Amino acid sequence: MHADARREGRPLTNVDVELAWQLRNRSSAQDRVPPGRDRRQQPLTGVLAPFEVLFETELPAYQLPEELGRLYGRLGFADRVVYSNFVSSLDGVVALGTSFSAGSVISGKFEGDRFLMALLRACADAVVIGASTMRATPGHLWTPAHVYPDLASSFSALREMLGRAPQPRLVVLTAAGDLDVNHPALQKGATILTTHQGAERMGGRQPATCDVVILGRGKRFKVKRAFDELHERGFQVILTEGGPHLVGQLIAGQVLDEAFLTLSPVVAGRGKARRLGMVEGAELLPLMPVWSRLLSVRRQSDFLFLRYALPAT
Repeated sequence: MHADARREGRPLTNVDVELAWQLRNRSSAQDRVPPGRDRRQQPLTGVLAPFEVLFETELPAYQLPEELGRLYGRLGFADRVVYSNFVSSLDGVVALGTSFSAGSVISGKFEGDRFLMALLRACADAVVIGASTMRATPGHLWTPAHVYPDLASSFSALREMLGRAPQPRLVVLTAAGDLDVNHPALQKGATILTTHQGAERMGGRQPATCDVVILGRGKRFKVKRAFDELHERGFQVILTEGGPHLVGQLIAGQVLDEAFLTLSPVVAGRGKARRLGMVEGAELLPLMPVWSRLLSVRRQSDFLFLRYALPAT
């Protein structure tokens, strides 16, 4: 976790007052619906405008390539950090089911959200997902250029400046070993963390570009042990794009240092089908409340981009 997260910050009420003042003093013209746009439709995409910084505390800062810095502003991480990235509907839904990835549906493929996803990947030594996330996105590659190809050269330049490998290492957590070994992301190369039973189920069918790490002989392994293993292997700056159950384990185990949350203006609703929030499988309130601290707020159109620090381990 970065050093600033361990310092006492300004009271939340001060942050609220500052944010409200900034919003009140904006020109109303910036908040109007563009001509011909119906608010019921998905957000417009096109030329990416710079993010508007509404609030930001003191944070580490990388020397970003010019175009990335122009669009996002300052961004950086501590030398050792685990951070997540989610997009949520206005009513708190991040997952619509198990059959497909909901992120692009909830964001409406909003260009600012895709840019931030790529930028966060570009900063990471490794991107960690669960097997269910891989199954829900059969053609996906967890690289910056896959979600925002227009700035692929800038993302590559950032990784070179940071001394990172050309691409973040994909890490897949699967206790059961239930993976499609023909998935293109596995063909490109990945580190698979599993159990002895999971390795037996894969039966050595994984591509030669993958390495398999066995963390236990039972049916499960502790997520904290998995991340300790990654740190020992030299992956210090880790992004997790796993689902709500993985994030629930990370927060309950005090492994997650920071959370990036894109708040989409869409209302998802809930009916008979189960729709998940950002944290599942870990009941925290009222006995184990986890109070996060706001680090930054950015805005594009009707979307808010939030960054929080989780309590120090």
